[in-house]
Amino acid sequence: MSRLKITLRVDFDSVHAIGPGKVALLEKMRDCGSLSQAARELDMSYRRAWQLLASLNQIFREPLVLTSTGGSGGGGTTLTEFGQAIVAAYRQFEKETNARAEKYFGHMLETVSPERKGTKRTIARSLRSPSAAASRRSVSR
Repeated sequence: MSRLKITLRVDFDSVHAIGPGKVALLEKMRDCGSLSQAARELDMSYRRAWQLLASLNQIFREPLVLTSTGGSGGGGTTLTEFGQAIVAAYRQFEKETNARAEKYFGHMLETVSPERKGTKRTIARSLRSPSAAASRRSVSR
């Protein structure tokens, strides 16, 4: 049986949010010291990674990442203390939320049906009204 997994997105307001993609990018930048390398390791375009970083810079008044431009020594990225605190808070919140999910829903895992081909189509058919299905049958005859 697989474990439950909660995917979190924290909305600070109607336009500013942080979620798994932005946190993963911050972690990769922390680990490899480069936005472009972080993007490659996450199988993300550099443009998308740059957009996420710009979005992060708009959310908070202080920077999460310090960047240096390329040159003879190359450029790089470093997470600030605040950036590290954001990642730590998000991961701790995620851990606690997943533990709560296990508490409330873990016993239900054994009742989950295995994924089957055509499940979406079967569900969509079952959600249609009986009268609509009956009229389709009479038209097709």
